[in-house]
Amino acid sequence: MVNQNLTATEIGFTHEDFAALLDKYDYHFSPGDIVPGTVFSIEPRGALIDIGAKTAAYIPIQEMSINRVDSPEEVLQSNETREFFILTDENEDGQLTLSIRRIEYMRAWERVRQLQAEDATVRSGVFATNRGGALVRIEGLRGFIPGSHISTRKPKEELVGEELPLKFLEVDEERNRLVLSHRRALVERKMNRLEVGEVVIGTVRGIKPYGAFIDIGGVSGLLHISEISHEHIDTPHSVFNVNDEVKVMIIDLDAERGRISLSTKQLEPEPGDMIKNRDLVYDKAEEMAAKYREQLLAKQQGATAVAAAPAEALAEEDIPPATEIEEEIPPATETEEEIPVAVEE
Repeated sequence: MVNQNLTATEIGFTHEDFAALLDKYDYHFSPGDIVPGTVFSIEPRGALIDIGAKTAAYIPIQEMSINRVDSPEEVLQSNETREFFILTDENEDGQLTLSIRRIEYMRAWERVRQLQAEDATVRSGVFATNRGGALVRIEGLRGFIPGSHISTRKPKEELVGEELPLKFLEVDEERNRLVLSHRRALVERKMNRLEVGEVVIGTVRGIKPYGAFIDIGGVSGLLHISEISHEHIDTPHSVFNVNDEVKVMIIDLDAERGRISLSTKQLEPEPGDMIKNRDLVYDKAEEMAAKYREQLLAKQQGATAVAAAPAEALAEEDIPPATEIEEEIPPATETEEEIPVAVEE
């Protein structure tokens, strides 16, 4: 029969020994760790979580989701087991603070990096605008569309609530920046229906010293000053006015940079016709474009032929450069202070 009156000394196991044994098998938790935990008490502005520590950990309501949460029950249920991020070390009561929001942000950044690598087009609704552009949410992260990359004639303020197709310009978790382009998404979609050598009708929307911007079905292409005519032109203003309807030929499509390069020079039956007889150029546009495509095809075949003699190269002026001067396209991002952070602390 066991003697129930034995003292702690006779047993050889004290309360201090028991505490030391608990410490020996206690897990070490550090901020930044992701651990499993079970919800055992939901409070009005947070919840207590059992993660195997000596004291229950706590998750405040603001750390429960990447999205706004009004009640803990929107995210957590009693006895639910899931992953938690350890946000801070133990406080004076030995309690750790946890977060689900940080896990969601980590996975959101991983997802947008993947989407950028795939050059995916995403859609998102504008929820606010500021001086520099518009704000959207992508995978829960706050994204910024610079004003120079919004392709719409609406005032920015009227874009709130409107869903836009977007391409990624910058995904930088370290600098907390997510920058997107509406213009690039529209240009890419339009480019899928356009071909080099195709004649299109557009409207002059802007004139700069280096060329004219032509609206062709909702996207803008550049008619560089060197591609207006074979004859020298001092300024595009001497040939075009804003809102002029023009016939132009596509000479380059650069989807990666979101550029469409145009030409009327290649449509001239005789050098200088764009200045002397623009109607003749437009009447003969399809015929001249067909000749241009034949020349282009001959050059391509000559470049790829292995055994055949190389085709006669076109003169330098026949094939314009694929890219224009840098200044006609505004930078992808604005000044540092105009780009809001993707993760709001």
